[in-house]
Amino acid sequence: MRIVLQWVLGAVVVVVVLGPPVALYRAHYIHAKRFREVEPGKLYRSGQMTASGFREYIERHGIKTVVNLQHEEPDPLLPDNWLGKGKVRESELCKELGVGYKLITPDILPPGKTLEMEPPAVKEWIALLDDEKNYPILLHCKAGLHRTGRLTAIYRMEYHGWSTGEALRELRANGYGFVAASEGDEFVIQFIQNYKPRSRNERLTAGAACQVIEGALGAGGPRP
Repeated sequence: MRIVLQWVLGAVVVVVVLGPPVALYRAHYIHAKRFREVEPGKLYRSGQMTASGFREYIERHGIKTVVNLQHEEPDPLLPDNWLGKGKVRESELCKELGVGYKLITPDILPPGKTLEMEPPAVKEWIALLDDEKNYPILLHCKAGLHRTGRLTAIYRMEYHGWSTGEALRELRANGYGFVAASEGDEFVIQFIQNYKPRSRNERLTAGAACQVIEGALGAGGPRP
């Protein structure tokens, strides 16, 4: 009986001593959920944050577009804080803050796709990046590691001129995993290893086309 009591008292001490710091860490972790700066004023990445976390980082960095990569949660119901219940849809929060909301689903590949073919999500992502009015952008999935990491790698290769190897090193360094970020991962093959960055002239032409379209829409012209 005495031994049992000692164990119980020991457990209570551990909970009292470690409980508050652990709870504080988890609250901050969920609030910010791996928020990272990719390029100042252009692109930021994270996992699924709380509503208060989104508000803080959207306002702090002047985010204009939030991109959600969760096909399983196309419009997540966000809690205000850790352990809270969902109260507001992500799209509604973005509307409240005057921010654009975009869903891209990089895990859904149409039937018949082979490893040599470019996933449709790549074209969606590049089209969004080509339009300057979308910046700064906050890109996120659930954990902020895999789907977010793959599209960040494409951004690096397309707009920073990074090699596939450089993009993969950053992918691993940000939690993707050394084993997963290899030729054994079909998503890495399709999204990163097979990606062919455009030339500078091609990017400038695409950006100019976006401006022309926006100008036509602003002038009341027909939608493309």
